[in-house]
Amino acid sequence: MSTAHDTVDVVVIGGTGVDTTAYVPSLPLPYADTYAVPPVIDRIGNTGSGVALGCHALGLSVKLVDLIGDDPQGRFIRDRFEGTGIDTAWGHAPQGTRRSVLLVGPDGRRTSLFDPRAAPGERLPVRLYLDAVRAARHVHVSINDFSRHVYPDLQDRAGKLVSTDLHDWDGDDDHHRDFALSSDLVFLSATALGTRRDEVMRGILARGRARAVVCTDGAAGCRVLDEDGFCDVPAAPLPGPVADTNGAGDAFVSGVLYGLLAGRSLRDAVPLGAVAGAHACTSAGTHEDPVDEATLLRRERELPAQPGPGRARAGN
Repeated sequence: MSTAHDTVDVVVIGGTGVDTTAYVPSLPLPYADTYAVPPVIDRIGNTGSGVALGCHALGLSVKLVDLIGDDPQGRFIRDRFEGTGIDTAWGHAPQGTRRSVLLVGPDGRRTSLFDPRAAPGERLPVRLYLDAVRAARHVHVSINDFSRHVYPDLQDRAGKLVSTDLHDWDGDDDHHRDFALSSDLVFLSATALGTRRDEVMRGILARGRARAVVCTDGAAGCRVLDEDGFCDVPAAPLPGPVADTNGAGDAFVSGVLYGLLAGRSLRDAVPLGAVAGAHACTSAGTHEDPVDEATLLRRERELPAQPGPGRARAGN
């Protein structure tokens, strides 16, 4: 385990929890009094867990800092990370640990019922993260409400990037805005954006401190906006049948961070994210089997050739 004063590649702020997954015959699930389903499984979940475990599987040193409860779910999380090689720092959440109930259909799509267990005025103790974020090469901030209060301590960035993932932000919800405008690299999903996708991406770049925005869109690939404008990056081929799409976005982020910390440009790092996300779709569970470094690089070499840097296609 590293200490608070050691340099680590990635510090992840917030975003652990426990997923209770039920595999259901269809989505949306028609009303019925009872469904008989395969075994319901508790697994480690939530976005911070995914980024931390994904980066660790790719050989990066990781520190994860979060608030969890003194409850069975909190103990489940502690036990899961114990012995992984990921440094952890846990603060106490008196209201309990975050949970999700995931309904997963036969095609791997999911509906998530998320219990954020947020408490007004909740803060992450500075002593848990300050030394680590000052020494880290990269900081990734999950969108828990208490995480937004970490940003003032990230102002002296000395060239390091701070990233966040807005997930299915609609471009308007105030909860996400601080994260969108305070991070250097912003990930989000196209799910709730519709025809406003490019407008929202431009707004993040124009109004905040972001240098780049990456918007993922499942099998349609992703769209990148940086100082050189837009480019489109195709999705990576799936290495097997879809089992469960949970965690694909977090895997995508970890692949991109791996590429950036290896010295690649963003456009050259994004295809690694696509490969990691495709791998996650073929693995049951949210973060049970993240892709390793050798497999990631081998599958990247096997990607179909695309024109331009980062296998990208120029956009408008």
